[in-house]
Amino acid sequence: MTRVIVEPCIGVKSGECVDVCPVDCIHPKKDEPDFANVDMLYINPAECIDCGACEAVCPVEAIFPDDSVPAQWKDFTPKNAAYFKK
Repeated sequence: MTRVIVEPCIGVKSGECVDVCPVDCIHPKKDEPDFANVDMLYINPAECIDCGACEAVCPVEAIFPDDSVPAQWKDFTPKNAAYFKK
């Protein structure tokens, strides 16, 4: 299982999740070139260890386990994976 970042993150990108991730799977970080060009952050499903640390600190409650993403945001699961296949 992995975590997925969904719509409430759009335009926010506050970064608390990036800071607590023990495996560095949330991107882009503020110092990465893509940061200014994307609307939200993404979790790499191949690297996520499903620890939940990111979900606990998200100020807009935009992170869910992939099997618990609310129906209205299900399309964000493939969007998160696609970000890392560029």
